[in-house]
Amino acid sequence: MHERERHRIILSAVQEKPVATIQDLVELTSASEATIRRDIAALHVQGRLRRVRGGAEALNPAHIGSLAAKPFRVSEGEHLAQKRAIAREAVALCTDGDPIILNGGTTTFQMVHYLTSRRLQVFTNSFAIAEHLVKHSKNQVTLPGGAIYRDQSIILSPFDNDVTRNFYARRMFMGAQGVGPIGVMERDALIIQAEQKLINQADELVLMVDSSKFSRRSSLILCPLERVSTLITDDGIPDAARAMIEDAGIRLIVAATTAAEQAVEPSSAA
Repeated sequence: MHERERHRIILSAVQEKPVATIQDLVELTSASEATIRRDIAALHVQGRLRRVRGGAEALNPAHIGSLAAKPFRVSEGEHLAQKRAIAREAVALCTDGDPIILNGGTTTFQMVHYLTSRRLQVFTNSFAIAEHLVKHSKNQVTLPGGAIYRDQSIILSPFDNDVTRNFYARRMFMGAQGVGPIGVMERDALIIQAEQKLINQADELVLMVDSSKFSRRSSLILCPLERVSTLITDDGIPDAARAMIEDAGIRLIVAATTAAEQAVEPSSAA
């Protein structure tokens, strides 16, 4: 990741809570602690944030904080061929006319390329997914009310009485920050609050995660593994993760990337 992009992520993160720790920023950028410390020092000298013990804080904290999740345009190019292969398998589970829920994420976003010729009822909290489907398909699209978080391209509402509770879905398709024996993990409490509401509106939960997510961990649990009906991943899944999923009684679908998916450049998914 380029220095300019790291700096943008760091400046966004310090708006989200009183202090963004070194470890928070390492997880967000996948950079080393030494690199993050140098970035904080440089941004402090530039007068763009305040360096504090163990991390950094904003000079002028926002009233509505940013999310701890990576910006959409940073994440969308990571493991892109695997995400497209996973998305292809996910759409294959759908039948025209199905009501489905798509959470906001870069793996679920890749489903839009395979949904262009389909006719489904789609509920999503992803501004990017909704925009693409409205422009390039005949799918019926419903959005919840709430604030748009531009960096992550998602819509979140703090209220329980939004339109979410009025939509029933046969399946919810969901990405995640990480997967482990204790459950499905996310990085941000606001995202967890929104996605738990979505999960409650679907009969089946289909988890879409590339194989790198089995080695990632977070301190926040979105839901237990037992809530997942089907998990779709790529053929890089470790043997231990495969055994964990099968032991939990979850249907496992392993997607193989095609030559066309491997040739896709990250910029083409924008």
